Amino acid sequence: MHIDFNPPIRGSAKRLKRTSRLRFWLLLALGTLLVFSFFFRSNVNENDVSIVEVSQPTPPKPPEIKREIIRGEIASGDTITGLLGTYFDAKQIHALNQVSKPVFPLSGLCAGQPYRLCLTNGEFERFEYDIDKNEQLIISRDSETFQVERQPIPYTVAIERVRGKIDSSLFEAVTQIGESEVLAMNLADIFAWDIDFILDIRQGDSFQALVEKRFREGQPAGYGRILAAEFTNQGTTFEAILYQDGDKRPDYYDADGKSLRKAFLKAPLAFSRISSGFTMRRFHPITKTWKAHPAIDYAAPRGTPIKSVGDGIVIKKGYTRGNGNFIKIRHNSSYETLYLHMSKFARGVKQGHRVSQGQTIGYVGSTGLATGPHLCFRMYKNGSPVNPHRVRTPSAAPIVKQNMQSFQVHRSTVLGELYEQPIKITKQDNVAQQQSSQN
Repeated sequence: MHIDFNPPIRGSAKRLKRTSRLRFWLLLALGTLLVFSFFFRSNVNENDVSIVEVSQPTPPKPPEIKREIIRGEIASGDTITGLLGTYFDAKQIHALNQVSKPVFPLSGLCAGQPYRLCLTNGEFERFEYDIDKNEQLIISRDSETFQVERQPIPYTVAIERVRGKIDSSLFEAVTQIGESEVLAMNLADIFAWDIDFILDIRQGDSFQALVEKRFREGQPAGYGRILAAEFTNQGTTFEAILYQDGDKRPDYYDADGKSLRKAFLKAPLAFSRISSGFTMRRFHPITKTWKAHPAIDYAAPRGTPIKSVGDGIVIKKGYTRGNGNFIKIRHNSSYETLYLHMSKFARGVKQGHRVSQGQTIGYVGSTGLATGPHLCFRMYKNGSPVNPHRVRTPSAAPIVKQNMQSFQVHRSTVLGELYEQPIKITKQDNVAQQQSSQN
């Protein structure tokens, strides 16, 4: 019997065991290496990202833009060269004058008018000059070329009702309710054909008006239009409604649509006192004689403007020992007016030239036989002296028939606002309408 028996070899078993252990440690080492490599790569990536972020340059800050507005008023003797000479040389100023001349000649800058000089980083950007209360001149520079234009002044307008009662004068009554004297002058201009605000005003007279108050950049900027007004003088009430009759310029009419304008103003001056009334017998303070004085003397400060009471032609202008500097105006085939003792004549008023109602023809003085500055005002009808305050002349043309219905609707609206409780309406100004406003 053959027994195939191969007993295990002890040495081989030991080698097998050793090999298994070696594999185990190798696998363990390999796993450890893989885990370590994973974490190492993660750390490296994170570090790499962090390094990239830190190494990026910080973007530069945008340059700071400094804007500055210099505000001022044109002083006597100021020129565009003096105002802008810091920013432009003589050749550039000359070019600016040439560009501006057709729009607004820069030689016409008027003392007292406000201006604004806008700078960017100390360099010229824009020059704004108020031509009047409605328009401003804008000068800007684009590359090497000047841009010059006239623009309406942007206002915000509040419509308010104002009212007052007179104790001594219209000026005082207006200022007592916190309003400007400008409003008193505007009211007087509206009713100038019916009321002599020097001679006719009495204690107890009253007024109210629907007024536009202007605001510019949030600050009060004077008055716009008076939309409607009422004035009670010595028990008689006068109404005025601003209305544009077709293509005519806006003007004032009474409640019936009749124009407030008449051939003659009630007075050639505003807000002075009367030193001597109309009389055919007066003791002359210089000649010490009694003589006729078919005139009205208006005492006023020297230099007060004297207005022509109506349209007409200057037929005499000169000086005499008694009258001083004087002007005589023929208004039509019947009426003439005479203005005496002027300190000087207005520029451009010459014999033979036509003048308009309300136009300044001279200034109050005391030339000739006069004890102090005043205007001696006389009116003649067909060569004979008449009392100016008793002259009744027809009104200008009333509202045309085809516009009467539109006027009546407008009248109801504004008079309703005038006589209702005090109102305050704020709106953005339509500057196109402001060309006829009072200021």
